[in-house]
Amino acid sequence: MKHRYLPLTESDKKAMLEAIGVSSVDELFSDIPEKVRFSGEYNIKPAKAESALMKELARLAAKNADLRANSSFLGAGVYDHYMPVIVDHVISRSEFYTAYTPYQPEISQGELQAIFEFQTMICELTGMEVANSSMYDGATALAEAAMLSAGQTRRKKVLVSSTVHPEAKEVVKTYANGQYIEVVEVPHRDGVTDLDALKGMLSDDIAAVIVQYPNFFGRIEPMKELEEAIHSNKALFVVSSNPLALGALTPPGKFGADIVTGDAQPFGIPSAFGGPHCGYFAVTNKLMRKVPGRLVGQTVDEEGRRGFVLTLQAREQHIRREKATSNICSNQALNALAASVAMTALGKKGVREMAAANIQKAYYAKSVLTEHGFEIVFEGPSFNEFVLKLNRPVKKVNQELLDKGIIGGYDLGRDYPGLENHMLVAVTELRTKEEIDTFVKELGDCHA
Repeated sequence: MKHRYLPLTESDKKAMLEAIGVSSVDELFSDIPEKVRFSGEYNIKPAKAESALMKELARLAAKNADLRANSSFLGAGVYDHYMPVIVDHVISRSEFYTAYTPYQPEISQGELQAIFEFQTMICELTGMEVANSSMYDGATALAEAAMLSAGQTRRKKVLVSSTVHPEAKEVVKTYANGQYIEVVEVPHRDGVTDLDALKGMLSDDIAAVIVQYPNFFGRIEPMKELEEAIHSNKALFVVSSNPLALGALTPPGKFGADIVTGDAQPFGIPSAFGGPHCGYFAVTNKLMRKVPGRLVGQTVDEEGRRGFVLTLQAREQHIRREKATSNICSNQALNALAASVAMTALGKKGVREMAAANIQKAYYAKSVLTEHGFEIVFEGPSFNEFVLKLNRPVKKVNQELLDKGIIGGYDLGRDYPGLENHMLVAVTELRTKEEIDTFVKELGDCHA
């Protein structure tokens, strides 16, 4: 029988204690006064045999509402998308699965090339000139963009649209608090950034304006008008973007964005429980030396052979702390690899078709819901999400939907006081016509 985990025997314990020169485990804690040591029994279940434990864990896991048994209309930053089976095959290879920081390029060419390919694909999607090796997730990437903007412009105020993901806004505010940077929200009108309000808030102390494209409500922001207003004030134009949507939409780089961030989760990364994810961070050439994290570059060796190295490193380990551009000194290489494999498997045509399918199926869902008397709020161009008004609390409706095998949309009342009883519905390419029709029918029953 193969054991994935070898048990620690009493003889093992004895040998280790002898090696470090102590007689017992208790002796290891002798420096801690007895009066503060815990001497009772832990309030945990007694140990079980492996087979019994596996059954109990399986029973507990079965309580979760997973995407295999339920059709999901929940998005809000984490989406149920098609994942090519080759993704798990590649990232499970030991040379990738166990790799960490590629400090030594002579033994890390595979890892470095994989990251370089990720950077290249992100640049192609966003229309930007430089991308880093990845960030922890989309929210921290956005916060890093705000901090970079403040450092670059030497200004201490950032404007963020109220249509940016609520959790991402909170992360930005948390980062900003430590840097004494003021974050001010720009209101929305009809589900997009209020351009007139923004123009009235611009001043010579604004470092950057942050918008989301598509935004949290699924709407497409007026990028051209936003860029003109922001750059006329000499602030940086920061865009948080769903990379899959960029398969169909004009890239932010084409609109003059200075920094584009986002989360690569739509490409080959499962929903899990909201993570781990993989943020991306792309900039213009002008800002490349201010990019947080690490960059992989392509070069040639003495014999002219192509190779990959870490380049333009601005990490705190390499330079004086006061010169550091960020405290981020790692990346999500394995998830970046998953995203790269997914994008490669899909190809440019596949990404475009997948993005188009999201638009088409969301449009179909909106049209069927409208036919059944539901009100779609914030009508206008959108990607794969839209806002639906209900006449009952979203939490109660979602519980009733879940009882019927459907994971409902996001309760906007949690984050927007004026949107109680409003549901953010996501329709991805995986939702079939039958699933959408069933969702509308069951929603009608819950709504009545």
